[in-house]
Amino acid sequence: MYSKSSERPASAPEPGEPAPDNPTRVWSIAKRFRLVYAVSTAVLLLLTAGFLYLALERSLDARDHALLASKVQVLRVLLRQESRHTDVLVSEVEHEATESALRYYIRILDGRGRMLIETPGMRDHVPAAVFDDPSPTSAALPQDVAYHARSHGSFLALSIQTPADTGGGLDMRTVQVALDVSADLALLADYRRTLATMLGFGMTFAMVVGGWLARKSTQPLIEITASAQDITASRLDERIVVSRWPAELVDLAAAFNAMLDRLEESFTRLSHFSGELAHALRTPLGNLRGEAEVALARGRTPEEYRQVLLSGIEEYERLSRMVDGLLFIARSDDPNAVVERVRFDAAKEIEDVREFHQPLAAEQGVDVTCEGNGWVTGDRMLFRRAVTNLVANALQHTPAGGSVRICLHPQEGEALEVSVSDTGRGIEPENLPRIFDRFFRTDRSRATVPGGSGLGLAIVRSIMRLHGGNVSARSELERGTTVRLWFPPASAPARAGKMTTL
Repeated sequence: MYSKSSERPASAPEPGEPAPDNPTRVWSIAKRFRLVYAVSTAVLLLLTAGFLYLALERSLDARDHALLASKVQVLRVLLRQESRHTDVLVSEVEHEATESALRYYIRILDGRGRMLIETPGMRDHVPAAVFDDPSPTSAALPQDVAYHARSHGSFLALSIQTPADTGGGLDMRTVQVALDVSADLALLADYRRTLATMLGFGMTFAMVVGGWLARKSTQPLIEITASAQDITASRLDERIVVSRWPAELVDLAAAFNAMLDRLEESFTRLSHFSGELAHALRTPLGNLRGEAEVALARGRTPEEYRQVLLSGIEEYERLSRMVDGLLFIARSDDPNAVVERVRFDAAKEIEDVREFHQPLAAEQGVDVTCEGNGWVTGDRMLFRRAVTNLVANALQHTPAGGSVRICLHPQEGEALEVSVSDTGRGIEPENLPRIFDRFFRTDRSRATVPGGSGLGLAIVRSIMRLHGGNVSARSELERGTTVRLWFPPASAPARAGKMTTL
């Protein structure tokens, strides 16, 4: 009816097999953060410094070209009126250039290449040979600017041709202008040194700050690790205290604390379960040992030995039922377990359950009735087992003259609710939330039904979990108890995998 999948993933190691060593060396989060922070800062500083340097260089270059263009335009105007403003031209070439804040040199040649006038000292600093061929007369702005570097300075050199009024007609003149850019180059060199220094300081600062931030950011993780190392099976009450932590790590700490809560609850339930299991096993084992010791105390007749064996068989059956119930609950708790669901008539199955319990009910003087109709999509045998456990439990706690009623209540979407009500003694309010726990039995139950194991209702809860449904109980002292089973519709998702019923 059910089967249990036992396939193992191909990549999973066999039990007891040591995990393979990972030879790859992994950097810590702090080292990665420090490296990324330093590299990012270095790239940002380099881009910023490069942008500022290029902006300054282009600004100086545009200024120098604008100055050359301005001087060329002035000289063109003066040369067109050379015959009338010779003194102004001489002043511009020989005096204005040397007295300007920006040092530049001017040389004027006639049509045959003979020098007519030049700025004093120009021959030593910028000889005529360094200039390129002059630009045509139609050039409005300087285009062919040559760079000339010497030990005593660096210059931008420009040569153009322009017509001049000599008084007897127009003659061509060659104008050579050289602008000293040594100061600009020195400024750029100083700027590069400043940027390099700031880049070094920036990198050092980034490394220091990155290391501090890495330590500060990973401190919560270190605290979580320390807390996790302090947690043992006997100290599951330890929790991580979060204060002024980033939101992501607060969520991590909260999830870790929630996991510890679940672990603590699981260990507590396991410890409680172990104690209850030991208590449940102690009674039948004690009975078996006691009967065996009494039988061996003196010689017995065959009939007496037969009675001892019959009594032992009853205890063995009790132990067997207990073990079977525990195995069923353990298998149903497997997250890969699911029932094989079929659609069947619930009223017919409940009628079979009623007929099965009718002789015992008649003997106890309890009336068992069934009401309603409905269909269930689930496992037929597990359905009968859940209802059987509830009816048997109700009969055990219902005195003579009472009644047990099984009702079917169809729900919306083809779901079905099954209720089992009795007129028995009822359950104390403080015990009602625990009646579905394994081995839990109230004091009144232990007194009235000493042979019970306390697994019947726990099995019912496991069956309902397998079906994706739920179980609930309502009880009033001396008025009875009602247990409701809710089975979901056929369209409800089922849990993956299969299990074997007992």
